[in-house]
Amino acid sequence: MAGVTVSEVSRRFGAHKALDNVSIDFADGGFYALLGPSGSGKTTLLRQIAGFDFPDSGRISIGGESVERVPVEKRRIGMVFQNYALFPNMSVADNVAFGLSVRGEAKAVIATEVQRALDLVQLGKLGGRRPHQLSGGQRQRVALARAIVTKPRVLLLDEPLGALDKALRVDMQIELKRIQREIGITTIFVTHDQEEALTMSDRIGILRDGRLVQEGPPEEIYDRPKSEFAATFLGDANIFRGDATANGIRLPDGTAIAAGVGDRLAAGAKASCAVRPERIQIATDAGATDGDANVLRGQVSKRIFAGNNSTYFVDRAGQTLKVIVQNTGLDRLAEGQDVVLRWSPESTVLIAAAG
Repeated sequence: MAGVTVSEVSRRFGAHKALDNVSIDFADGGFYALLGPSGSGKTTLLRQIAGFDFPDSGRISIGGESVERVPVEKRRIGMVFQNYALFPNMSVADNVAFGLSVRGEAKAVIATEVQRALDLVQLGKLGGRRPHQLSGGQRQRVALARAIVTKPRVLLLDEPLGALDKALRVDMQIELKRIQREIGITTIFVTHDQEEALTMSDRIGILRDGRLVQEGPPEEIYDRPKSEFAATFLGDANIFRGDATANGIRLPDGTAIAAGVGDRLAAGAKASCAVRPERIQIATDAGATDGDANVLRGQVSKRIFAGNNSTYFVDRAGQTLKVIVQNTGLDRLAEGQDVVLRWSPESTVLIAAAG
C-alpha cells in the first residue's frame, strides 16, 4: 500500500484547461473522494494518477516514487469503472483471475488469490457463474475483486456505484467501505453524489473548472466551507451577501447577520454568509429569543413533504430561503403564513468573497 501525492499538476486539452495547478495529498490507507460537477477535472485527475494520461506539468508520486511518466501497467493500480468492464464470456472466477493470468502467476497461486478475493467481497460460492447471471451489486463486487486481487498499491474508483438503484447503492457504500478498511488500501473515489462523498470518505476534495476549491474532512468542509460554491455544492446552503462588520455582515436593507464561524474581515469588505437549511428554526412568532440569535421574518411560499422531513421555502426581502425541519406530526405551517426564522451565529459561516 502507498500514499499518493499530486503536486502542481496541470493538463490542457486544446484551449481547455482540464487541470489547473492541482496539488493534493492522498494519505496511505485513506479513503478520499473527489467531488465536483461535470467537467470539473475529477476524472481527468484520476486518469493522471492511473497513468492513462500524462500531465503537461507537475509531479505525481506513489509511495514516494515519481510516476508521472510511468506507463499504467507499471504503476500497480487497481481500478473500478462505472460499467464494471467485465468479460461476458468468462466466469466470475476467470474475470477476477485475469490480471494475475496476464502477469503469469502459477495456477495454484491464481486459484488461491481469486478465492480469497471472492470471499472478501462475499461472492465465494459464485465463481462459476457468468456476469449476466449476477445482480448489479454482485457485478460491482466482481469488478472490485478483480481490482484488488493483484494487490495494487492504490485503488481508483470512477463512479462505481452510479449504475445501481438507490437502495442497492446505499448497501454497497457500506460494503465498499468495509472492504477498504479490511485491506487498508489507499482509495481515491470519483463521484458527483454528495451523499456518497460525505458517507464514505475520510477526506473530500472539491474541484471546479480544473481547480481544487477546498479539501479536508467531510465534517470540516460541510461546517466550514470556504466559498459559496463549496457551501452550495456539498449539501445545501442559504447565502446572504452584504458588507463585513465586526462580527458578521450587514445586508443591503441594514439587517445584521452575526457569524460565529470563519475568518474576520475588514469592515465594509464585500462578504457572504452561509447557513445550512437544517440549522434554522421556523415558527409562527418570535417567542422567547436568545439575544445573540439571528432572527428574520418572512412568509412561507412553498412546502415540500419528504417523509421524515419537510422543506419550507420562505420569502424574505426578495430572497427565498430554505428551511428543513423534521416531521413530528405537529401542526404544519401553511403556504402564505407569516413566520420567524431563528438560528445561532455558530451556525453561520462567514465567507471572504462571493463566488
